[in-house]
Amino acid sequence: MDYLKTVVPSQLLAERGSNLVVINPGSANIRIGLAQHDAPISVPHCIARRTSQVPKKNVQDQLLNSQVTTAQHMERERAYDIIASLLKIRFLDEEGANNQYPQKMGRVDAFPPQSNNKKETVIPWTNVFEKSTSSSSEEGNSLKSGEFSTEKEGNANEETNLTEPKYREHIFGEEALRISPAEPYCLRRPIRRGHFNISLHYPMQQVIEDMHAIWDWILTEILRIPRSQRHTYSAVLVVPETFDNREIKELLSIVLRDLCFTTAVIHQEGLAAVFGNGLSTACVVNIGAQSTSVMCIEDGVTLPTTQITLRYGGEDISRCLLWTQRHHQTWPPIRTDGLTKPIDLLMLNRLKESHCHIREGEVEAVAIVHSYEEGAPPGSHKTRLTALNVPPMGLFYPMLLVPDVYPPPPRSWFSDSEDMLEETWDFPRRPDMSDGYLAGGGSGFYPMWENYPVFQSKPKKQDAIGLADAIAKSILSAGRIDLQRKLFCSMQLIGGTALTEGLISAIEERVLHAIPSHEAIDTVEVLQSRTNPASVTWKGGAVSIFPVKVLGILDFTRDAWIHREDWIKNGIHIGSGRKYKDSYFLQAQTMCFTNS
Repeated sequence: MDYLKTVVPSQLLAERGSNLVVINPGSANIRIGLAQHDAPISVPHCIARRTSQVPKKNVQDQLLNSQVTTAQHMERERAYDIIASLLKIRFLDEEGANNQYPQKMGRVDAFPPQSNNKKETVIPWTNVFEKSTSSSSEEGNSLKSGEFSTEKEGNANEETNLTEPKYREHIFGEEALRISPAEPYCLRRPIRRGHFNISLHYPMQQVIEDMHAIWDWILTEILRIPRSQRHTYSAVLVVPETFDNREIKELLSIVLRDLCFTTAVIHQEGLAAVFGNGLSTACVVNIGAQSTSVMCIEDGVTLPTTQITLRYGGEDISRCLLWTQRHHQTWPPIRTDGLTKPIDLLMLNRLKESHCHIREGEVEAVAIVHSYEEGAPPGSHKTRLTALNVPPMGLFYPMLLVPDVYPPPPRSWFSDSEDMLEETWDFPRRPDMSDGYLAGGGSGFYPMWENYPVFQSKPKKQDAIGLADAIAKSILSAGRIDLQRKLFCSMQLIGGTALTEGLISAIEERVLHAIPSHEAIDTVEVLQSRTNPASVTWKGGAVSIFPVKVLGILDFTRDAWIHREDWIKNGIHIGSGRKYKDSYFLQAQTMCFTNS
């Protein structure tokens, strides 16, 4: 223990960080890498599998309801006018009267690119065929041998078949997002809106298999950690606060049973973000791609009662950008669909990151918009985008974003009879429950899910309120006035959307106005992040700036680390000598040491 407190952090990282993999899964991206690395590898969390289904679905969620109702459309227009009055820009009904000249747009395909901005370059289609070199080498060997007999003529058809292109069975990451709709592939996202993407069209077993395939590909092809060597590696799982206990146990099964890591430990994103920035108390606002969460942390311990989950994120801002430009007639006459064409959403995300920010007055920009039509090469269109400060304001007025109306997963499946928050599990087993329900720590077998007995459900709390109201509500539920004042002055933004220009000042202003007048609080502040907000959760899982610098590689909390053999044999088993609890307990145990 004395060694851990006196050792140089860089030396500790070099000694024990080389065999520690930090995994931070999200709805849109997964960030993964060795603890000794300075930054993680960010890969789109998706897989495209070859399909012969007719009619073909481009996206597994394509059949889910995503239509905007008339009431939602009216609420969106009202929200736009409210935002317009705050930003001092024109209202929607003023556009027609003030627009004296039509918007000019034109194709720029014939002109060379004038900008070196990576985000405006054309996104190419993915080559869906396997790379084959065996056929060419065999042909060269046959020519050298001089076998120009009837045997060559008899094998002509066989050689032709060898040279025919062969489809790749599955494609991962950004390549999966860039597949043409004309190709026989279906895109799958294992996580959606902060939960496993379970639906009638995407059963649980497929979700688990896809997640395992994606992670195994990253470990093997990118990190160069083959399956035969993983028994020497440990894993740190940095999970979102939105995950239920059963989802966390399924991830543990993937890491320990399927990916063959020797040990694993769980940490929450909010707490990892606090570690990554060297704090002990903060209100963490995690703006993800598809969901946003607010969580307060005091002295390195999460406060579960302060957690609030919002069902919108950065991708909703991107789709709102498309709606805004179409309403103002600044979008080219192309078929852009962020729901069924993933490459279009990829383009919209890049436009949002490049041009959207929050400030008063009219915000316009000249941009290159790309069209991706089925069976045709990408096209480029130069246009002037307007009202670019409106879509990010949807974080405070979520009616503007109109999130996709997805049917929720069957929450009864996530009901956990082995409640990980309980101190003990010494309760009698129900007579109608067989051993299969408790064995293996949750194997994710789909037929078991269909017959799973329904217990009292405790889903994560979700609110349909704006971000500023959610932050104020979360902090005010912390209790003590001194803690509330400290949290209001220690807000921390994480996630890719946190990089939006002008967002920090907008949050400070609106959170201050969201605090009730009878509360004795008059100061709010968003702390500047010491590292990239998009990867601070991963960094916090690997590195800390407390008395010992490395969080994941500490070995003083032996009970926090879950061993592969124990997990496969027992999982969470009633009456076993060793009990594994959820991330709240594990994090509190770790923080009690580092803050002492």
